[in-house]
Amino acid sequence: MIQRIFISAIALSLLAMIPAWGQTTVIKRSSVGQHTTNKKVATAWEHRDLSFYSGLCWVKDKNGKYGYIDTDFKLVIPCKWKDAKRFYEELAMVQNDNDKWGFIDKTGSLVIPCIWKRAYPFSEGLAKIQNDNDKYGFIDETGSVVIPCEWNEAQNFSNGFARVKGNNDQYVCIDKKGTLSKWFWVSYRENEGLILARDKYGQYGFIDKSGKEVIPVHWTYADDFHEGLALVKENGKYGYIDKSGNVVIPCKWGYAFNFHEGLALVQDNKGKYGYIDKSGNVVIPCKWAMAAVYFYSGLAYVQDKGKYGYIDKSGNVVIPCKWNSADNFSYGKAKVKGDDGKWYQINMQGEIVK
Repeated sequence: MIQRIFISAIALSLLAMIPAWGQTTVIKRSSVGQHTTNKKVATAWEHRDLSFYSGLCWVKDKNGKYGYIDTDFKLVIPCKWKDAKRFYEELAMVQNDNDKWGFIDKTGSLVIPCIWKRAYPFSEGLAKIQNDNDKYGFIDETGSVVIPCEWNEAQNFSNGFARVKGNNDQYVCIDKKGTLSKWFWVSYRENEGLILARDKYGQYGFIDKSGKEVIPVHWTYADDFHEGLALVKENGKYGYIDKSGNVVIPCKWGYAFNFHEGLALVQDNKGKYGYIDKSGNVVIPCKWAMAAVYFYSGLAYVQDKGKYGYIDKSGNVVIPCKWNSADNFSYGKAKVKGDDGKWYQINMQGEIVK
């Protein structure tokens, strides 16, 4: 019994060593004996990290060829490829002996011939490929070229757009039909249902996933939406708009940051920092030479006369400004630097702790 418990503990330790990033499939083992057998089988392969994607893991045999095993460590796709990559969107890239890349499905069938100098994972149904002339284009899941190889550089599709670079070394955006978009740049992030976009004149607006202009291009700067508001810039000053494009906080601040937990850090015309609420009301006066962008654990560091301390969300100084430097609180503790040049750790009462 003791031996069985000991072996089980070892099995759990080995399982914990398997990386958890990506969509890693948990390897199910019905008994200690099966684990031991599978472990012996697994060591027959030169594997990278035993991370399973779509139920398969790519491995290399003693001849240097790649194939795929399932979660029972059974070889299900023969080791015959010069190189191979993980599965994305049910397809995996493989390289033949002529150094050309194509794609296989989970049965090991070559569904897209190995004819490309380089290939990249599928994203939103399209994969970036490079031809022998070092130009980039895109293919669909049947292998058909839907966007010709005419770009010097390209990035994967995200939110219906891809960023590409032409012969003039300028980046532009294309849609999934390869049509040149009116947008010079499109954010890869979709925040609160809208996507930030910029035209070739350097002005910002917001689009939806179809590319429709939801908030007209107008702003000399804009950031993603946070808590229903987006930071924008006009005539050198910062303010905030809502998702209808209405200005809800006028552009009057020298600098400003995104909202977090109902508050945003702003800088007035004198260079001092304070905080406003989502109605634009100043809830913590702009009197600090420097301040943290966000509150952490209900506190934010501030600087006054070259020294750092901490305030709460009402603007009350709860830890006096006596430190030469300070960091954000995390798990009830923060690092601060004293006059002696040493770093200390303090609790939320400002007391030095170990």
